[in-house]
Amino acid sequence: MLQGYPGGRYCEDVPADNESPQNASASDSVPSEATEQEAPRVLRFAYVAGVTPGKWIRRWEERVLDIPLESFMSDDGAQLSVLRDGTADLSFVRLPVEREGLNVIPLYEEQPVVVAPKGHEISVFEEVALEDLAQETFLDVAELGGPEMAMQVVASGAGLVILPMSVARHFNVKDTVARRLTGAPVTEIGLAWPSDSTDEIIEEFIGIVRGRTAASSRQPSAQQEKPKKEPKPDRRGPAVKKPKVAQRYAPNPDKGRAKGSRKKGKR
Repeated sequence: MLQGYPGGRYCEDVPADNESPQNASASDSVPSEATEQEAPRVLRFAYVAGVTPGKWIRRWEERVLDIPLESFMSDDGAQLSVLRDGTADLSFVRLPVEREGLNVIPLYEEQPVVVAPKGHEISVFEEVALEDLAQETFLDVAELGGPEMAMQVVASGAGLVILPMSVARHFNVKDTVARRLTGAPVTEIGLAWPSDSTDEIIEEFIGIVRGRTAASSRQPSAQQEKPKKEPKPDRRGPAVKKPKVAQRYAPNPDKGRAKGSRKKGKR
């Protein structure tokens, strides 16, 4: 569009600054505040069958209110891979494991049991010695695809397996019996996490698992500076000294002396 000016001169209509196409495109390219906000932090841990993490979850929820905790069960074969691929921040593992690139702390030992088909002769005992089962056929749990599948094979009468008591109770396959086993190697549960991790949130969880109290000086949450309380105002007001009262009588010279301590003078 052309505009006329006095004297017959013309010039092109220039759009206003706020209508410039360049400004419009620039405003479209500015990311919104919502996209710049990071996703909320979540602490994730995995655990193998037989581990009961309920008590640690309850303690976490009591102490750490702003960071949710997520947990999931993993197979024994994936107990370390969840740490390698970042699926979990920590993992409760069944030892021994390959410790390269990991920090691992042992937590507790597991009681071994022997699992047999229902009606087996070990059913009449509360505890069985491994040497008394020398004539039995033992199955390989790993070759059968894990403890649950192995217990199902045991239920068919194909043989016996040795498992941690917590695992046998967890799957509780029908038509099987489990009895305490002595003389067998024990397994151990540990907590593993990447060795290059220096996250205070992970350290907080490790302290909870190891039984540290909320006031422990080794807990990151306890090391934060607490706000100093302001002194309470003195409601009694300024102290007022009582005026001294003039003494009416002369002091008694015998006051404060033991009986008979005064020297007797001549009368």
